[in-house]
Amino acid sequence: MARYTGPSCRLCRREGQKLYLKGERCYTDKCAIARRGYAPGQHGQGRKKLSNYGLQLREKQKAKRFYGLLETPFRAYFEKAEKMPGITGENLLRLLETRLDNVVYRMGFASSRKEARQLVRHGHFTVNGKKVDIPSFLVSVGDVVKVKEKSISSAKFKELAEAATNVPNWVQVSFESLEGKVVALPTREDIDIPIAEHLIVELYSR
Repeated sequence: MARYTGPSCRLCRREGQKLYLKGERCYTDKCAIARRGYAPGQHGQGRKKLSNYGLQLREKQKAKRFYGLLETPFRAYFEKAEKMPGITGENLLRLLETRLDNVVYRMGFASSRKEARQLVRHGHFTVNGKKVDIPSFLVSVGDVVKVKEKSISSAKFKELAEAATNVPNWVQVSFESLEGKVVALPTREDIDIPIAEHLIVELYSR
């Protein structure tokens, strides 16, 4: 599956805010935004005011980068969201939030979505007792996500079990058994990422 393989901090600088792509590093003084809070490139410090189209484009790029997606799959999620009942922008974010890699991150089993994606690809998780190694797998209400028995003893997951992690109220997590359950679909209020989804809808509706 195609994915972005360049420097993650460059993406944060391009969007002008933290996208929390590198986990714990984003909370330290080593964060690129804290050290160089301007866009990368030769003309990064001299960018002009954006047009309406520019604002819409940046919002779409920011959403793609938060969730680690390229254009084709992101557009596919939008088209699916359009066909669903309700508000398209909220449907889009809900679909992105219920990807398995994002759910693993939200449950506190990874320090970033990028790390969660890697852990899922390496087969460390089961959904309802069956191994799932597809990051884009969409979970449903009632699904149980659990660290595989063979992976529980690893140092990575032992550290997680000892850490106090805040999780959103649409999932329930047990760090003792290293498993979590999706108890509801996330509402817009549950999604704390700073995205103006209506701008994405406007862009794709041109």
